[in-house]
Amino acid sequence: MTNNTDFLPISKEDMLSKGWNEVDFVVVTGDCYVDHPSFGSAIISRVLENEGFRVGIIARPDTKDPDAFKVFGKPRLGFMVGSGVIDSMVLNYTVAKKRRSEDLYAPKGYSISRPDRALTVYSKQIKKTYPDCPIIIGGIEASLRRFAHYDYWDDKVRPSVMLDCGADLLTYGMGEKQTVEIANRLRDGESIKDLTDIRGTCYVARDVSGLSGTRLHSYKQVCSDKAMYAADCKVQLEEQDHVTGKRLIQEHDNKFIVQNPPMPPLKTHELDAVYALPYARTYHPIYEPYGGVDAIKEVRFSITHNRGCFSACNFCALNFHQGRSVTSRSEESVVEEAKLLTTLPDFKGYIHDVGGPTANFRHSSCQKQLKSGMCKNKRCLAPQMCKNLEVDHSEYLSILRKLRALKGVKRVFVRSGIRFDYLIADKDKSFFKELVEHHISGQLKVAPEHCSAAVLELMGKPYISSYKEFSKQFYQITGKLNKEQYLVPYLMSSHPGSTLKSAVELALFLKSENIRPQQVQDFYPTPGTISTCMFYTGLNPYTMAPVFVPKSPHEKALQRALLQYFLPQNRALVIEALQKAGRTDLIGNDAKCLIRHGADTRSLAAKNVKSVKQNSHRSPKKGGGHKWQKGKR
Repeated sequence: MTNNTDFLPISKEDMLSKGWNEVDFVVVTGDCYVDHPSFGSAIISRVLENEGFRVGIIARPDTKDPDAFKVFGKPRLGFMVGSGVIDSMVLNYTVAKKRRSEDLYAPKGYSISRPDRALTVYSKQIKKTYPDCPIIIGGIEASLRRFAHYDYWDDKVRPSVMLDCGADLLTYGMGEKQTVEIANRLRDGESIKDLTDIRGTCYVARDVSGLSGTRLHSYKQVCSDKAMYAADCKVQLEEQDHVTGKRLIQEHDNKFIVQNPPMPPLKTHELDAVYALPYARTYHPIYEPYGGVDAIKEVRFSITHNRGCFSACNFCALNFHQGRSVTSRSEESVVEEAKLLTTLPDFKGYIHDVGGPTANFRHSSCQKQLKSGMCKNKRCLAPQMCKNLEVDHSEYLSILRKLRALKGVKRVFVRSGIRFDYLIADKDKSFFKELVEHHISGQLKVAPEHCSAAVLELMGKPYISSYKEFSKQFYQITGKLNKEQYLVPYLMSSHPGSTLKSAVELALFLKSENIRPQQVQDFYPTPGTISTCMFYTGLNPYTMAPVFVPKSPHEKALQRALLQYFLPQNRALVIEALQKAGRTDLIGNDAKCLIRHGADTRSLAAKNVKSVKQNSHRSPKKGGGHKWQKGKR
């Protein structure tokens, strides 16, 4: 593994300086050019380069410029197009559908913005510029929108993004293997129109009479019938498994979206090879005058050691993108990357994270999963843990110990999500103890999300008893070590199934646990998740039972206010919520009450602030509790 600061070409001058007259592929991304393995465009670019292809980068193109995609001229083999690390609509808008004021994937003050539905905008302009040049789309925006999908911002079902884009192929999931196969077959002279048999891809067909596979309801049907939409969401997720997944076909007005079965995930040695490629590991120097790209700050000294997540939370896009099968890098590969970090000029001795989708997953959920695929309609962890789940932190702990021992490394932190129910299920407490002793920088972020059993079941999360037991053990270990460390719980309001009564239940739980969240995440209906399906249809796709969905801004405001009942500015909303929920008994001067009856707002504010400050500095060894939550999602 080397630290090669030689970026890939971003201009014709760069291309010519390499002695090239043309490039084989142009990789287009909605992010600024950051050559780091946390960015999908960087991985795909380096993987193609490693296969012997000449690759040029067009990052954050100016779509108002008719020549934006003519930087290298027409590529010999095609364009690989993505919108960036995050779906462009999620990145551009808050859950309240207000335009975000900043984009961490671009420098402050950078004049070129990312367009809404960037994947479609880029692809259409490329097609207009080079009508006969192959376009392959990929990344999160392509992956989650590959079938007809509910779009929160339009509040309607949109067709497959392939038809919006006019792309020739779509790669879904983590796309290294399918990208290499596409590239090699194009180099060998095959037409893009003949590449219809590659796993992990989708294509458009006019005739599917000879194809086997599962027929989804048509675009027209899912637009008019929410039950059909919900049924399809369940099937799409079930067929995401690389062991058992079948071909899926969906008609769109006399055309058909054909999804081939998923591509198997990279094996350990393949993952090692991807992360050993010569990334510059920072943003391109052209952004330096603007102050650089903020997105690099969280990942520059972090290490990804795994992919996939068998937790299968309903609101998480990972199910439909990376998938539920966990694969991991070798210990040697992770240690080599850590050694590389110590050689970087601005490394201060701190590895910020050794994680991934879920930090403490390193292997498959069970032996059955390896042979037969993931269980359909079942989860490994929620609402209760499967008896066949194999719990083992020994390899992860071994990696952390080796990293701590490296010369030049002062501390190694774990800041990715820890699955706490999986952690406490491990009978060997060595990892838990060393996590608390060595790998927390004062706060550990965890995600109980809610406390209501009914809501947690719809979220695909474990019951709150798991979190309580984890919290108890965490503070016991912290106290014995005489450390002042805290849990920062992530909480979600207004998830499908959450009523005012369940929001009151959560508020009472927070009060009893001495948790005062500074920020609360409203449920955000992003494409491709089961929770978004519930939001749109009002149905649980696994049971087809009706689900209550809080949709109005005022209903959401009431639920959010309950989770921050202690804030003076929320007083009126909390009182209204308690009245509507039939819980006026929680308005008064008893210790159980959420709102003091007739309390002066200013004095209440002062007491709340004082209480928060006291709680944030109490030693867990002396019976302390949760720190006032400051973390963001």
